[in-house]
Amino acid sequence: MDINLTLLGQSIAFAFFVWFTMKFVWPPINNAIEERQKTIADGLAASKRATEDLENARAKADDELNAAKVKAAALIDQAKKRATKLVEEETQRGHAEREKIIASGYAEVEAERNRVREELRKQVAFLAITGAEKIIEREVDAQKQSDIVEKLVAEL
Repeated sequence: MDINLTLLGQSIAFAFFVWFTMKFVWPPINNAIEERQKTIADGLAASKRATEDLENARAKADDELNAAKVKAAALIDQAKKRATKLVEEETQRGHAEREKIIASGYAEVEAERNRVREELRKQVAFLAITGAEKIIEREVDAQKQSDIVEKLVAEL
């Protein structure tokens, strides 16, 4: 094989091209590749952290939701108990008021009965006096003989 000048020139040009590429082209490309790898690695790490944070946030939200449900259930139970207590109190108050009204009605009826009895006694006494006047044919003065009338009313 013949080594000629063309092969030697091409070898020198190739060596120069390799040296130039290694010196001036390859370092910026290598730096860009390393920066890109670092950016991708940082992005993946951030994505992983974001996923973990999301899971933690979901767990925390679920815990808070469960706590809120428990608190709401407790408030509802408390409100139901209060409502039941108020109904019982008002029922008792209603029963007491009813008993008081019934007792008052009985007292009024008894008072009216006594008043009617007294009125009836007075009328019976008046009729008795009128009947006695007619029987003995003389007038009896109710003012003068009030003690007789009072005894008669008391006996009736």
